Amino acid sequence: MKVLYMTEFVTLDAFDHKLLARVRRNNLEPARVTAEAVGLSESAVLRRLRRLRAEGVIVADVAVVDPARVEPRIVLHVLVEMNTQERRHTDAFKAAMAASPEIQACWDVTGETDFLLNVSVRSMAEYEAFCQREMTTDTHVRAFKSMITIREVVSFDPARAVLSGQG
Repeated sequence: MKVLYMTEFVTLDAFDHKLLARVRRNNLEPARVTAEAVGLSESAVLRRLRRLRAEGVIVADVAVVDPARVEPRIVLHVLVEMNTQERRHTDAFKAAMAASPEIQACWDVTGETDFLLNVSVRSMAEYEAFCQREMTTDTHVRAFKSMITIREVVSFDPARAVLSGQG
């Protein structure tokens, strides 16, 4: 698990922003089409995309799968309060969440809640087993609150986040 506490920013020019806008919507678009759309040569597009990947700006090229089309799932959002803020305990909790197949996402947050989890399970029995394994006093969890998703209103879409330079 890679934990970053401080992000090193990368300087991007207008062409980089145009490329990012396009690959965030469709990273399978042929380079020649992208090149024509952003006003660069095909080789320049490929070179810039390689650089953006090497610098960690583009962190993954993935397919977004609709899990509801594959198997029934229950999605829960879980607010977790820890007993302690001792780093060894919070680091252990983070590592456990990273290793748990039920965890789709986990955020370290501020306020009354210490962590926000996005959990996906096939049944409530599977969720109960997850809670017994990960949400006990042995794992230094003081309390947790579960919210079951009824329906998705706005799908997660990383391309919705406006990046500077994209106006």
